Amino acid sequence: MTRYLITGAAGMLGRDLQEALAGRDVVALTRAELDITDASAVAAAVAGVDVVFNCAAYTAVDAAETDEEAARLVNAVGPATLAAATRATGAKLVQISTDYVFQGDATSPYSEDEPRDPLNAYGRTKAGGEEAVLTGNPTGGYVVRTAWLYGRHGANFPATMLRLGRERDSVSVVHDQVGQPTWTADLARQLVLLADSDAPAGVYHGTNSGQGSWFDFARATFQEAGLDPDKVKPTDSSQFVRPAPRPAYSVLGHDAWSRAGLEPMRDWRTALHEAVTSGVFGE
Repeated sequence: MTRYLITGAAGMLGRDLQEALAGRDVVALTRAELDITDASAVAAAVAGVDVVFNCAAYTAVDAAETDEEAARLVNAVGPATLAAATRATGAKLVQISTDYVFQGDATSPYSEDEPRDPLNAYGRTKAGGEEAVLTGNPTGGYVVRTAWLYGRHGANFPATMLRLGRERDSVSVVHDQVGQPTWTADLARQLVLLADSDAPAGVYHGTNSGQGSWFDFARATFQEAGLDPDKVKPTDSSQFVRPAPRPAYSVLGHDAWSRAGLEPMRDWRTALHEAVTSGVFGE
């Protein structure tokens, strides 16, 4: 029987992965229970494990601008430590990465083999983690880039929009940032599919298909929840300046799945419909 290890197991994706692996042999460790930069602790945790899903990450994008070293330790050194340990045991390592490894100035979906060109400090540290996994465990290292995550077990955009929609007469949302809203439950199932397959090691893009702006995402969420979508008003990103720049275009291509004989993830609107109707965001 395959044995799985989930690091960063208390996060939104980590918890959905546990649900996707229900009934299987799973060890789920939070960041408090496993420091992925500690080589001896990682070696002990990986012993006897067949697949490691690394969901541990420093995700404070703005804070990384002034404390890049803290982000680097978790996002680059940690994956390097896991890569060395899994290579030594022959285990697979599935590293979760991000669209922020790109500048976000493209006009067509980024392919899996597009050269990395990080947008900000957080992106640089995640790019370092990708490289560490691909070189540290070349036959068993998988990098899955994702973006615009939402789910049951954490703060997320649709839940915030629904709360604001019930509290306010209108909500302003940017229309000049385009990406792929991605349900963590869908991503978790896709990660398990990848790990259980004979797909070659390398880079895959784990986002729901299609594309839309944050404005489109908010309107679709309102529609699915039975709120008036016209309460969502378009604005641009100049109205929400933050320390770390955000990509204007975060659409990722999915060709690697087809090459591996696997289906890419479904359209984001279909996923959002199921998420809303299944009560992911509460009432």
